[in-house]
Amino acid sequence: MLPKTLPLAAGSLERGGRTAALTKHRRIGRSRGPPHPAGTARLAATGLTNRDIAARLFLSPRTVGYHLSNAYPKLGVASRLELARLPGLPG
Repeated sequence: MLPKTLPLAAGSLERGGRTAALTKHRRIGRSRGPPHPAGTARLAATGLTNRDIAARLFLSPRTVGYHLSNAYPKLGVASRLELARLPGLPG
C-alpha cells in the first residue's frame, strides 16, 4: 500500500500542501461542483437572482455578481437577458 499512497503525498506537496484526499478525488475525476464563473453564468441564465445563486453555491451575492461580471465579456454578452438567449448555456 505504501507505493500507492506515496505518490499522493508527493503530489500534495507539489500542489501547495493540499490534502492527499483532495488530490485523489481530482485524479479519479470526482467533481467538487461547477467552476464558479461558469456555474454562476449557467444558473443566472435560468433566471435565478444573485441571492438565489449565492445560496446554491455557498457564496455571497456580491461574489456571484463579480463572477458574472467576469463571465459576461468572455461569453460576449452584456446582460442576463442576452445570457439567457445563448444556445446551450441554461441547464
